[in-house]
Amino acid sequence: MPSSVIRAFDYDPAEHKLAVTFVTGRRYAYLGVPEEVVRDFRTAFSKGEYFNAAIRDRYPFERLR
Repeated sequence: MPSSVIRAFDYDPAEHKLAVTFVTGRRYAYLGVPEEVVRDFRTAFSKGEYFNAAIRDRYPFERLR
């Protein structure tokens, strides 16, 4: 999963929560993300482009520590 923007991500299907760690070290949880969006995110050639187009500004989020 090489990306110049996203270091790692994890998904909790029971809570529909997508946790994303950026290369800056900041971590956020995106809430209410459907499994099909995460599946497409996983297989996207550019994780950063997919994130910006389909996740960012579309789901509520909270900063994680």
